[in-house]
Amino acid sequence: MDFNEWLVGFTGELSGFLYTYILLLLLVVVGVYFTIRTKAVQLRYLKDMFSQLTEKKHVEGERSISSFQALMVSTASRVGTGNIAGVATAIATGGPGAVFWMGLMAIVGAASAFVESTLAQIWKVRGKEGEFRGGPAYYIEQALGKRWLGILFAVLLILCFAFGFNGLQAFNATSSLEYYIPDYATNGAAIACGIVLAVMTAFVIFGGAKRISVITSIIVPIMAVGYIAIAVWTTIANIGELPKVFGMVLASAFDFQAIFGGFAGSVVMLGIKRGLYSNEAGMGSAPNAAATASVSHPCKQGLVQSLSVYIDTLLICTCSAMMVLVFYVQDPEAAAALNGMPLVQMAVNNSVGEMGIHFITFAIFAFAFSSLIGNYFYAESNLRFIKGNSRALLFVFRIVCLGIIFYGAVNSFDLAWNLADIFMGFMAMVNLVAIMLLGKWALKVLDDYTAQRKAGKDPVFVADTIEGLPPTECWHVEELKEYGKPPVKEYLDDQIEVEYAGLN
Repeated sequence: MDFNEWLVGFTGELSGFLYTYILLLLLVVVGVYFTIRTKAVQLRYLKDMFSQLTEKKHVEGERSISSFQALMVSTASRVGTGNIAGVATAIATGGPGAVFWMGLMAIVGAASAFVESTLAQIWKVRGKEGEFRGGPAYYIEQALGKRWLGILFAVLLILCFAFGFNGLQAFNATSSLEYYIPDYATNGAAIACGIVLAVMTAFVIFGGAKRISVITSIIVPIMAVGYIAIAVWTTIANIGELPKVFGMVLASAFDFQAIFGGFAGSVVMLGIKRGLYSNEAGMGSAPNAAATASVSHPCKQGLVQSLSVYIDTLLICTCSAMMVLVFYVQDPEAAAALNGMPLVQMAVNNSVGEMGIHFITFAIFAFAFSSLIGNYFYAESNLRFIKGNSRALLFVFRIVCLGIIFYGAVNSFDLAWNLADIFMGFMAMVNLVAIMLLGKWALKVLDDYTAQRKAGKDPVFVADTIEGLPPTECWHVEELKEYGKPPVKEYLDDQIEVEYAGLN
């Protein structure tokens, strides 16, 4: 065994240990803790999650983006090829019951997503052109006073998303075309696809956050609706099989002999891992998108980001699961012999014919491309945290990112992917510790939101009203007076003198 093979094996084992025995426990514990402390905010305010999607921007600025656009950026990064192949792998390896535990963890994880995204809104910063930026690095520096720790988080995120996962997504996007192109890897087609993918990405990322949000606002809904339509058709066309499907899921989910016989690879463990790692709740990535939204209250975007977790896992992953499970019921021998992407392709082929394989190819490419854009968005925000607005550095960074995308499109580099997993694991641990320390402020802001909702008002946040809140750059009366739009203007005119006398 040469050194490279040993290094790939070692990093793979380290990643597996980190995710199975440390990070998984932390994610579950933090999710359950915040579910209890917020009184299940992810369920109580389900209606509000949807009502916020139509809300317009509340702070003026040419490059600020709406709550819906921020949702699409975070969903673009969350929804990737793991929502297709990863679900099939969890079912094939652990059993159909993995779907049940996957869904349960999405509900639990949505509480963590609410807290981290609300914190990102509270401690966001305003750029020169009116855009907002924020995320774990920003609230670690401002609220905890630990800039060095914020920089560490930012570096880990950049290494993970820009240099690791974007190579993986590029490889998945272009290799999906191998079905149509014989000798794809050796006849130059991979190089051509890599160039095209890099050019497509360049068009988006050189347009800045505004163009990224606009593009993802188009791609994500289209690919999601198309994928859901195939799954719904599969379900309706095989409605007679549903009792068997649900029976198989529940029987497998609570097969305690199988569960405790080998817990690390059990249906529970695989379902929990797939649910948590697919939607990224608590890992510190989505708050970078959440902070960019122009909303009148931080909790509004926190709720929207909880909805993103549901879209990723309860909707997209469940769609993949339904197609696979129907195939399992109808042709168990054929299904049992497959795993990963081939299992999904044959499951769709079983339901809608060969056109299903074509659609899955398109879905893989679209999912992977949207993830490229979302991942880059996170990386750029954290680069700006480290070095400010250096245009020269940003230009070089974008070129390097495009080079990684091209290289990833033509090479399957296992070491880089293992390292990306490890970087994300450490990044998540930093974020989980931070939100546990700062969670009390998210809870106080949630109390403010709840009080205004009970009073029949459209909630507006003023940082000065939360006693002891660490200093924030935004959310002050002066800024709201200068930039605010309805309902901020009405709030300042009609309510602030009564409720918060002396602050203005």
